[in-house]
Amino acid sequence: MTDSEALKTNVREKYAEIARQSRETNAKSCCGVGAPGTYTIMSESYANLQGYNPDADLSLGCGLPTEFACIEAGDTVVDLGAGAGNDCFVARAATGPEGKVIGIDFTPEMVRRARQNAEKLGFNNVEFRQGDIEDMPVSDASADVVVSNCVLNLVPDKRRVFAEIMRVLRPGGHFSISDIVLVGELPGSLRESAELYAGCVSGAIQRAGYLDLIREAGFQDIQVQKEKPILIPDHILLEYLTENQLRDFLQSGMGIFSVTVFAEKPGGVEKRQKKEKHKVNLAELKAAIACCEPGSGCC
Repeated sequence: MTDSEALKTNVREKYAEIARQSRETNAKSCCGVGAPGTYTIMSESYANLQGYNPDADLSLGCGLPTEFACIEAGDTVVDLGAGAGNDCFVARAATGPEGKVIGIDFTPEMVRRARQNAEKLGFNNVEFRQGDIEDMPVSDASADVVVSNCVLNLVPDKRRVFAEIMRVLRPGGHFSISDIVLVGELPGSLRESAELYAGCVSGAIQRAGYLDLIREAGFQDIQVQKEKPILIPDHILLEYLTENQLRDFLQSGMGIFSVTVFAEKPGGVEKRQKKEKHKVNLAELKAAIACCEPGSGCC
């Protein structure tokens, strides 16, 4: 088994366990998994978003990508690492009954749980597919929007995922992805921890390198829509570091961040004009809630 295969097997096993747990149990752990005594330190509340369904929220994310995704009525949306369907149901509220939402997850237990949630809600335009986001079970140029929440950091070949996002997006389509990135190097014991890899930390890459991968994949209009530091409590770090190593780590200036990034596939003049019209309307109406942060220009 290669290192990549071993990492994927570890992640699949951890998230299968999560799929069988209650939301309350997941909320007591770091990114949903981890040693006893850890807890959620990355997730944000979806409670105020239209379409939010508590049964689908396993507290596994590190941002709110669907809040920034500029999803419009009738759009086809693909969610990478859909879990129990949380972002899919929020996306469905935005795209409406005339749109379509496709959730992809490579853990069978998660796909089953998501399908059960969709059935309870009576949605016939939200579909969950089992598959690897490095090789998506989605047709070329079929999606208007791709979203993902704290998933790419779990994937060994991130370059391949961005190439796949480019493939499935229509010209002029875009993505909004929340992920964990680093500024500075993690101590070796943190970087090598399989537990923290499944917990979204040790699989993260440098912030600058992450944005470079997006540029190299051919995307344009790349914007960091939101960024926040992730502060891991000392008692969690001490499960992997000695007290001296912890002191050095805290003094190193190294940072762990959650970022939500927007980028667009080139082309699609008609779709771009539609986005610009939407942005003008928002400005004219002075909407209290915009689809992107003020001045970002992503809508």
